[in-house]
Parts: sequence; C-alpha cells; structure tokens
Amino acid sequence: MTLRQKIARHLDNIDTPIGRAVNLAIAALVLVSSAIFVAETYAIPDWLRFQLDLVNASILGLFLLEYLLRLWCAQRPLRYIFSLYALIDLVAILPSFIWFVDISFVRLLRWFRILRLVRLLDSKLLRDRIGTEDSIIIARILFTLFAIIFIFSGLIYQVEHAANPQGFRTFLDAVYFSVVTMTTVGFGDVTPISETGRLLTLLMIAAGIILLPLQIGDLIKRFVKTANKMEAPCPQCGLSFHDTDALFCKRCGTELRCRLQPKMLAPLDTEST
Repeated sequence: MTLRQKIARHLDNIDTPIGRAVNLAIAALVLVSSAIFVAETYAIPDWLRFQLDLVNASILGLFLLEYLLRLWCAQRPLRYIFSLYALIDLVAILPSFIWFVDISFVRLLRWFRILRLVRLLDSKLLRDRIGTEDSIIIARILFTLFAIIFIFSGLIYQVEHAANPQGFRTFLDAVYFSVVTMTTVGFGDVTPISETGRLLTLLMIAAGIILLPLQIGDLIKRFVKTANKMEAPCPQCGLSFHDTDALFCKRCGTELRCRLQPKMLAPLDTEST
C-alpha cells in the first residue's frame, strides 16, 4: 500500500493495533480538552490556567493535523469536507482559523468538540465491546443526553456568566440549570436573563424533544421486533435474532438448528436410537 492508503487505514479502521491506538488516543484528547474547558470556568491560579491553555493549544494542533491527514487521504476531498464527521472535526478546530473574530464567539465553538466522540460511538471497536444491538442503542441515547447537557451547559455558561455571574458562577451551575430544565422540574432559582441565554435554552429543549424520542423509539421498535425471537448470532452473516423455531438464517440460509434448539435435538435422537 502507498503511504496515503496506510494512513487512511489507521485513521478509519480500528482492526489494526495502530488504528485502535490512534482512535482511542483521539477520544482521550477530546475528553481531556473538554475537561480543560470545564476547569477554566472555576477560579484557578493564573499559572495553572496558562498551563491548561498550552495543553489545549497542543491538542488543537493535533486535531488540525488529523483533519489535514484525513482530507489528504480522502478519495473525494470535496465530498469529505461536507460529510458529517468532517464538519464535526472542522468545528473542533475552527477557532484556530478564526482567531481574528470576537473571542467570545470563538469560545462558544469549543464546546462542540465533545461531538467528536460520535465517530468512536459508531466504530466497530465499541460494537465489539458492547455486544448486543440493544446495548448500542442505549449507549447512543446516553451519549445524546450527555452531549446535549454538556454542549448547552457550556454555551449557556459562556453567555450568561458575563450577564449573570451570581446565577451562573461555574460550569456546574449551568449543568444544574440544564438538567432541571431538561427534566421539566423548573425550580426557577437559576434562570437566564439575556436574550441569547434564553434562546439557547429553547434550542436545548428542542434538541432534547427531537433527538431523544427518536432514539428511544428505535429502542422500542427493536424490543417489539425481537419480542418473540431468540438471540443467536448467525455464524455466517451475524444476524442476531431469529424465530424460536428457525432452523436456518433467514438472511443467508446458514443452518441454525444446533444453536437455537440444542435441547430439542436430544429427545429426538434418543427416540430414533
């Protein structure tokens, strides 16, 4: 393989040890950078804040390098630029390109960096670790809920901290407000006072109403679909669920009798003998 093909293989596939290490390292850097954003909302010493800024700048440089490598390895660069994953990656590194724009706007974009974990969530590595399709759907629901709360908490804190420093002192205050709002409890002790903060609150509620029911609906459909079926992955095509009396896989025709009905075979064999 050429150098471009080797790099593309390690970036996109996690079947190889190098590819697995690269993708896990990227996921770890996303979590570290997100933790830095949260830490900077608290009163920390100037020297520590400076060190965190250096670490964040280094992580941003690695993300920029990764984005350029993916763009270089893409067979259709223009199509890759407008793909979902590429747009998420671009949002993660966009502050490095628009440093001349108002810094408050630039800092709003960094909270979207957590969305880079979507690539890992859809990867074969996570599927192999989680196992069943139901568990994968549940993991997506939990990640969607976490992403909505994390992103909008960061955005609301960034907007409201300047206008209402007593109500939104730290990131935790914004998380508290987001959770109370998302669960429709609405204590009212912490509320946004700026128009932008209220708009973000409406967008957060809309995102929760739209995204979460869709994924929960997929989970319910799967429960209904597999209610009268048995889980026994086909050794040939990997289809997980089959009818309880199935002898062959309905997708590829591979024999399933010994896998689905091992206890029913013994009495039949005994009678025949």
